[in-house]
Order: sequence, then C-alpha cells, then structure tokens
Amino acid sequence: MGESELPEADTERDLDELDEDDRLRPEFVRAVLDAVEEGDVDAARALVEPLHPADIADLFELVPHEQRGALAHAVSDLLDADVFAEMNDYVREDLIDALTPTEVADLAAELDTDDAVAIIEDMEPEDQREVLRALDPDDRAAIEEALSYPEESAGRLMQRDLVAVPEHWTVGDVITYLRGHEELTTDFWEVFVVDPGHRPVGTCALSWILRTPRWVPVADVMAREQTLIPVDMDQEEVALRFQKYALISAAVVDGAGRLVGMITVDDVVHIIQQEAGEDVLRLSGAGEGDINEPIRLTVRTRLMWLLINLPTAMLAATVVGLFDERIARFAVLAQLMGIVSGMGGNAGTQTLAVVVRALATNQLTSSNTMRMIWRELRIAASNGSALGLVVGAGCYFWSGNPALAVVFGLALLINNVVAGLAGVFVPITLDRFDVDPAVSSSVFVTMCTDTMGFLSFLGLATLWGLGG
Repeated sequence: MGESELPEADTERDLDELDEDDRLRPEFVRAVLDAVEEGDVDAARALVEPLHPADIADLFELVPHEQRGALAHAVSDLLDADVFAEMNDYVREDLIDALTPTEVADLAAELDTDDAVAIIEDMEPEDQREVLRALDPDDRAAIEEALSYPEESAGRLMQRDLVAVPEHWTVGDVITYLRGHEELTTDFWEVFVVDPGHRPVGTCALSWILRTPRWVPVADVMAREQTLIPVDMDQEEVALRFQKYALISAAVVDGAGRLVGMITVDDVVHIIQQEAGEDVLRLSGAGEGDINEPIRLTVRTRLMWLLINLPTAMLAATVVGLFDERIARFAVLAQLMGIVSGMGGNAGTQTLAVVVRALATNQLTSSNTMRMIWRELRIAASNGSALGLVVGAGCYFWSGNPALAVVFGLALLINNVVAGLAGVFVPITLDRFDVDPAVSSSVFVTMCTDTMGFLSFLGLATLWGLGG
C-alpha cells in the first residue's frame, strides 16, 4: 500500500488498531507513519506496542518499502524474534539486511530452529557464515544441520527442541523430569518415547500424563501407532500426512530411524497455505505472486511465461491462416470462432484446476486415473452438448443460417470435449514424468483448446461448404 493510499489519521480520537476482519486500519497505519516522519519515536512506539507480533509484522508489510527502515529504528525494541517469525519473506529480508550479523544471531538464538533457518537460509553466503560464527555452538550446530537438508524438506521444517523419554520410565518419572529441567522446551503437546537407540517407539499426550497415576509405566499408556516423518520428505507431503491423520505433532527421523526433531501443526498450517497459493499462481504463470516481491523479479517471471505462451498463440494463428480465404468470403466465421476457442479455454481451465488440486492432495493416483478420465469426459460431453444447443439456437435466430448454427454448436461440443481431455491428460502426463503439473499445464491446455477450437469450427465450416 503506497503512502498516497493511506488516509489522513484522525488525531482527535483514539484509534482502533484493527477492523472487524482483524486487519490493521489504514488510519492506524497512517498515524504510525506520521509519528515516525515527525520524529516522535515515543508516540510511534506507544501506538505499536499493544499489537500482537503478527500484527506488527503486518504493519511492516503495509508500510511502503522506503519507510520500513525508519519505522524499524523507531520501534526497534519491539522487533523481537516472534515478529520476525511472522513476517513476509521479502519484508524480513529488507530488515535483516539492515542488521549486523551479531544482531541477526541474537534473533536466531531466540527462535525455534525452523524459524531461525528461514531467516538465515536466504542470506548471502558470507553474511550467513558471519551469523553462524556469532551463534552459540549448540545453536550453530542445529542450524547448520538443518541447512544441510534440501530446501522445503522436513529437515528444514522441523524443530529440534522436543521432549523424549525412555520407555522404561513411569509417568511419575516423566513429570519429575519435566518439572526439574528448566532448559526443556515449553511448547509441546506430546512426549516422545524412545528406545535405547533413540528410535521413537510411541507417544504420550500431555493429557494422558496428567490424568494417569504416577506409578504407571509409560509403556502402558503410550500410543505405539504413530506417524513418522522422514527427514528428507517434501514439505507438501508432510502437510498431506498431517491433514490425512489429523496430527498435532509428529516425530522426524533420520535414515537410521533415530529421532532428530518434530514438526508441529502450526508450521504445517503455514505450509498448506503456501503450497495452495503456489499452485494457483503457477497455473497462471504469475510466479510467487507476492506483492512485496521486487518488481524486477516479478517482471522476469511473468515475461518468461508470456514468451513461452507466444509459440502456442502463433500455432493457433497458423491454423486460422489455413482458412483465411474462406473467412474473407464469409466474415461471420471470424466473429464466432473466438467464442469457440474462448469457451474451450474456460472449460479446460476448470478441469485443469480440479485435476491439479487432486494430484496435489493425493486424491488422484494411478488407482483411480481411468475413473477420473471417464468422469471428466462425461462432464465435458454434457456441458458441451448443453452449450452447443444453446449457442446453436442463438446463432440460428441471429443469422437465420441453419448450417452455420449446426457447425457452431458442433464445434463448441468438440472443443469442450477436447478441453476436458486435455485438462486431465496434460497434468497427469506431466506428473508421471515428475514435472510439477501446476507449473506448465496451462500452456499445453491453452494450446489444445485454441488450436482445436479454430480447427474444429473452421474445418467443419469448410466441410459444410459455408462461404464456398
């Protein structure tokens, strides 16, 4: 939101920070900026201090890029680790660049390992090394280990701070251990039970521990069935497992099956939102779609996909060129052929969105592929028939030409069926070749619907002798 978009603050009344949808009010943002511009640090801090860390992060995202540094200076003591953990990646990078390696290290030390990794992983290699050198040895070792795992893997996502106990303990032993060690993490929902090789053998929910007599062995109350997450599993698959099995937290294990961390549902909620947004934006070729992304990166991403789409548009134009003489003799064809290709494109996009989502959520697998194809074929044929009848009737009443009406309706039916099949086959085929169907499916589906739309309509018109 640019500075010119922020209305003048009402200084004669107390400002409510949030509106009915829990979004920062423009008047509040304007008041904070006014205080910063006037050099009134105390006023700015007084306005920002009551905000939740997530709302402070939102404030920095709403402020124009060139004013974030001044705002950060004014409320520097409020920019703790919780705020940075909630902040947009690009906005966070802006502020991190303004901090010294020691200050970044202090922030990272306060964060869970996964959040600290998110801050450090995008830094320049030299800056990254300086920050790691400034960390305590234990924190440095944990973060370096996380950075050794592939990006967007469970190893990057997991937290190292967890509670694990041996299976021969009693419930009383666990309670005494939890109360007697202040260095243990305070944010957990279950205790992991491990064997002598530190391999997880079960879990105990905190509610079970609190409601069970102290003398009962942990092995008698723990749940032996658990979902283990391999350290190299992709974060999207991790999110699907949390969703499928309704998990609150899950143990992460290395190649030898040893417990190395845990993933909690609050991290997964963020991943689900991120992955869903990425798939939608990839279908349109819009890149990350982040409004805080630098303009040069956005231009580069969008231009690349526009250039990739150019050959498909040229192919469709070539098909039209094959019938230019007939179009010249019967100009109404030029008016109608865009409707055929456009309606096919819309139908293909509908099918494509459904199939890409089904693939992403594991609803569509090799076990039900043929059923999915048959389902979408019937839907496409039904919709195409209905649309063909409607536009055919409309064309007849508009032009009075029954042959043109039949050709128009049949072409729409054919292209709708082609769109439905392309919307299924293209993403499935790409997925079989380990290519993300959300990235490039739309290019091929658009090519099919445009080319077949023009070819079916103009080809049928030629066969029928229209304009001959």
